[in-house]
Amino acid sequence: MAATHVHVRRGDTVEVITGKYRGKRGKVLRVLPDTGRIIVEAVMVAKRHTKPNEKMPSGGIVEKELAFPAGKAMLVCPRCGRAVRFGHRVLDDGGKVRVCRHCGEVIDK
Repeated sequence: MAATHVHVRRGDTVEVITGKYRGKRGKVLRVLPDTGRIIVEAVMVAKRHTKPNEKMPSGGIVEKELAFPAGKAMLVCPRCGRAVRFGHRVLDDGGKVRVCRHCGEVIDK
């Protein structure tokens, strides 16, 4: 299966725009381009009951973030503080940065 394009990167702050977790914000922990999904901290958390093992000698209930479609999340602009669409701008040195469509702020670090 070919890799698909995912519009967010690891470390971006995103807001979920649809579904049970609508309105929640978090940092992108992992991007899975093969499936077009992302893992965001504190969003879509599942509880897994684990048996005792070497890592967890007592066993117990572990909370784990699950992947969900990247299309259900929008990038949050650091200046406006809202979920926005973004465009690209080519810099003088030939580099390319992401730019907020609402306020024009450069989103990349």
